Amino acid sequence: MLNQPIRLLSEQLSAGSITARELIESALAAIDDPVGEGSRAFVAVAADRARAEADAWDALRAANGWTPPFAGIPVAIKDLADVTGEVTTAGSTVLAAAGPAVTDAPAVARLRSAGFIVVGRTNMTEFAFSGLGLNPHYGTPSSPWDRSTGRIPGGSSSGSAVAVADGMAAVGLGTDTGGSCRIPAAFCNIVGYKPTARRVPLDGIIPLSPSLDSVGPLANTVDCVAIVDSILADTGHGLPSSSASGPISSLRLGVLSDFMLDDLDDTVAVRFNAAVSALSSSGATVTSVTFPELNELGDINRDGGFAPAEALEWHRRLIADRGDQYDQRVRRRIEGGSRASAVYYVEVLNHRRRLIDRFAEVADGFDALIAPTVATIPPPLDSFPPDGDPSDPDDRYYSTINLRALRNTAVGNFLDSCAISLPLCGVEERATTPAVGLMLMAPAMADDHLLRTAAAVESVAASVSVE
Repeated sequence: MLNQPIRLLSEQLSAGSITARELIESALAAIDDPVGEGSRAFVAVAADRARAEADAWDALRAANGWTPPFAGIPVAIKDLADVTGEVTTAGSTVLAAAGPAVTDAPAVARLRSAGFIVVGRTNMTEFAFSGLGLNPHYGTPSSPWDRSTGRIPGGSSSGSAVAVADGMAAVGLGTDTGGSCRIPAAFCNIVGYKPTARRVPLDGIIPLSPSLDSVGPLANTVDCVAIVDSILADTGHGLPSSSASGPISSLRLGVLSDFMLDDLDDTVAVRFNAAVSALSSSGATVTSVTFPELNELGDINRDGGFAPAEALEWHRRLIADRGDQYDQRVRRRIEGGSRASAVYYVEVLNHRRRLIDRFAEVADGFDALIAPTVATIPPPLDSFPPDGDPSDPDDRYYSTINLRALRNTAVGNFLDSCAISLPLCGVEERATTPAVGLMLMAPAMADDHLLRTAAAVESVAASVSVE
């Protein structure tokens, strides 16, 4: 039921063909399924409150009172955002004794104001500092693809992605600092959106890197994320017209031909090339684009860039007091911020400004620039020993795969872009089709145009066929 677009759910609620209580019970049944991923996708479930809110919306509808169009639709909130009366633990045990939030984060408040019902808080990489989605404290939910093997969900918004993919919520709220909405979207065969960061307030969100953090939605369709994005950005709480643009033949798309196409695994390369061919065959003008300055990012981020330094400033006292309670992989990444000098930090700021300007030049004349979301398919969960590999004390495999997962998506955060990941399969095929995402990017504040472009591309992406 909850794998349907939220526009359709809204229409069904308005027509009385479904009730908010039915939607909530569907979500809770999926979360409670003993053979499902609910116990790993959620760190807390608000069943009683969700049922009470659903009944209240249904009663108001029955009385012919006005309700917002999304009143009763379940949403899952990443455990990084404050929810009134609940402790925000950020996927960690370090904050378990903290006091409950006294107010909702603005992003959560805006979703509630639009009628969405919070069914619970979702699991994540501890403190959002990894693109893989592993969590040693609460367990790690698996990608919907190839469950017999058991593959990582991507991170850090792992639980929100799995919740949407498995019908535990119609929408998931995530954050994206280096790809944390788009990587799990790609690894779970759903849609994930990173808006221009300044459009959605970060208040009430535990920070990772304020220079790079953004708040965005994960959902089943582009139209779903476009609707939720408009709510998060406070540009409208009504039911907007379809986000679809003109015909795909009017689109001009640029394939980023260097850096982002390096070292792709075979499955990603084949499916991405098939998507590019399908877009071209559908009438879009697809052109190879060079952006060689991206090759400088490795050197620019040689001491970690913004994230470790900014994270360490927030965590240093907690680590001093309770560092042994951290996921040690996350702790090592945070403590890497000690390598960043003030001079280096300013150097990174200057490089960022230069590359943002250059990105605007490269993107000029294109509706979007495209690339694979992630260079690899999701690896098996059991390839990551819970406490690292004793024969590899530097945990090089984890570090290598994490950096590879983040490589393409992190470009968008550094360039202050908006970006979206689309699955290269339909909703009904997400459990059987290799999890590969198609990423579309555009410069800052081009969000509305990018979402219209993605809506035009979506059906082609969903129908990609590989012989």
